[in-house]
Amino acid sequence: MLVPIVTKKLPLLLGFLIAVGPLSTDMYLPAFPQIAVDFHNQAAPQISLAAYFVGLAFGQMTIGALSDRLGRRSPLLVGLVIYTLASIGCAFCWSVSSLAVFRFLAALGCSAGVVVPRAMVRDLADGPAAAKLFSKLVLVMGVAPIVAPMLGAMVVLVSNWRMIFIVAAMYGVLAVLLVWRKLPDTLPAERRTRVGLAAVLIRYVTISRERAFITHAAVGAFTSAALFAYLSATPQIFIGGYGWNTAEYAALFGLNAIAYIGYNQMNPALVNRFGIGPVIVFAVSVLVMSCLILVALTLHPIGPLGVMVALLMSEIGFGLINPCAMVGALSRHQAHAGSASALLGTMQYTGGAIAGLTMGVLGNNTVGPMAVAMLACALAAAAAAWARPPLIFSPVEN
Repeated sequence: MLVPIVTKKLPLLLGFLIAVGPLSTDMYLPAFPQIAVDFHNQAAPQISLAAYFVGLAFGQMTIGALSDRLGRRSPLLVGLVIYTLASIGCAFCWSVSSLAVFRFLAALGCSAGVVVPRAMVRDLADGPAAAKLFSKLVLVMGVAPIVAPMLGAMVVLVSNWRMIFIVAAMYGVLAVLLVWRKLPDTLPAERRTRVGLAAVLIRYVTISRERAFITHAAVGAFTSAALFAYLSATPQIFIGGYGWNTAEYAALFGLNAIAYIGYNQMNPALVNRFGIGPVIVFAVSVLVMSCLILVALTLHPIGPLGVMVALLMSEIGFGLINPCAMVGALSRHQAHAGSASALLGTMQYTGGAIAGLTMGVLGNNTVGPMAVAMLACALAAAAAAWARPPLIFSPVEN
């Protein structure tokens, strides 16, 4: 049963917490060229982004199990404190290696803000009701990818890229205070698991072998990898290749974020009418088509406008797939939603780390490497979508 006072506050508060993730990635995207110049290393920004994704992958596996054992609130608080301190470390780093280490540590802490809110949603809802709540969260957290790159561009214009991480640390402090004062625990003591490390590992293996989980998680993971390839490559393409300034790039990113939110908010209505499966198939098909257009633009370039249109089209896939993939992956794992959410996130961010490193190695300020990487990921997501089993949801309260 949903507690009324929690229901009213939950989307706003959890959306704010989940937004720590996109804030930590999107805010420093406009600073990529400056970071590369400061460290005399063109791949430095992508290395730091890949380290962040690796930290998220490892952190979520730990936080997920802890949140099933200790409840949702305490691991979330500890993680946000680590994130805040590590963000301060990023601001005072002295080399590419130190930046990567602090970004890794920040991600370990930030992973609590990624895993725990999703598990809280699963504590309270399932099926279409969960999809509706996930979409509400995305609506709230959607402010982050719109505002973050613009804020990062403003900071770079008036100060330097290091100040971006001071702003991130301030966000972390506010998140800690809100959790401490406002967020109840959604996992009662009687539903918490009391298992050791071996049992936790066995649980992860068991979850990964369940067909509904692994196929939906793979759809989400490959879709996220395509998104992370886009995140890693577009600063180089538009700022380095097309000669845009940081404010222009931030505006483009904000436009894409608005499109993402708009498509995401269509998700509950589409799911209620057509079901999760058909929505996933449609969204994956659109994503593949948009990536094919990007590849075509690589062979026959027409300038930034064509790339912008294709990226906006890809947001249909990104906006519709992720909520459905989350619901499908977690649908049969209410008893250990934290672990399932962690494994789901680990798969997503492992793909993101690989995509980020690939863009760092192959990136050449052109659309080609990004287009090929995104198409490969989209085709893999389509294959996983084809392999999904039918879903049967338990009765839930809307």
